[in-house]
Amino acid sequence: MHVIVCIKQVPDSAQIRVHPVTNTIMRQGVPTIINPYDLFALEEALRLRDVHGGEVTVLTMGPPMAEDSLRKALTYGADRAILLTDRHFAGSDTLATSFALSQAIAKIGETFGAPDIVFTGKQTIDGDTAQVGPGIAKRLDLLQLTYVSKIASIDLEAREIKVDRRTEGGTQMLHGRLPCLITMLEGTNEIRRGSLDDALRAARSPIVKWSAADAGIEDLSKCGLRGSPTVVKRVFAPTARVEKAEQITTADKGLIDLADELIVEIFAHQPALEQELAFDASA
Repeated sequence: MHVIVCIKQVPDSAQIRVHPVTNTIMRQGVPTIINPYDLFALEEALRLRDVHGGEVTVLTMGPPMAEDSLRKALTYGADRAILLTDRHFAGSDTLATSFALSQAIAKIGETFGAPDIVFTGKQTIDGDTAQVGPGIAKRLDLLQLTYVSKIASIDLEAREIKVDRRTEGGTQMLHGRLPCLITMLEGTNEIRRGSLDDALRAARSPIVKWSAADAGIEDLSKCGLRGSPTVVKRVFAPTARVEKAEQITTADKGLIDLADELIVEIFAHQPALEQELAFDASA
């Protein structure tokens, strides 16, 4: 089987700083990493290849420096890495990004074989929109299975797949057909350590680099800023709270007493809430 995994190179969120005057993200000196959610998607793709055979192609869109993340994906065991890079993609929002990636995936299918599954992480840590995966599925007319926590089974001959999908109320068990697009949840598997052989292969393997023209993108008005109807108006750091948290002593108190004390404290700070609840109770 052929599996494509879309990854993104993102700033390490643990080391991001916001400029105190301009309220913009200070990227200088901030290391970049593979979006953590994408690693779970990559691991799941590698596990499917280990069981069913085939190839795993990793795709990313970004500047030339995004090649570092692709080589990292190769060290985990991916077979092929493709970098979609072009000045026309600069400033892309999720709509323009999903368009460019979908065109590249179609080109990959023509060049290296049609994919059975396209994987993405559930979202990225820099944008947190969770829109690109479903956007790709819509543009390629693929069945989309989002927030997948487990792939229960795959029947390549029957072209069928069964997955568990996590929801707010529990877990859904979904049955669909291949090809499809899957967005994987975090914590769904244990990410492997790359072998020495894969590390050596990754160091010498060529990264396939495609421009917009190479990917077969003809309508450049759908790329970059021109194809992006949304813009980031402002980035800012939340202001620190002035008031301090209050602590309730729990020693030698039962649950009922603690609950009563907590309710009294809440009503003391939110008198309107007490009045509203009293009105609802009397209605």
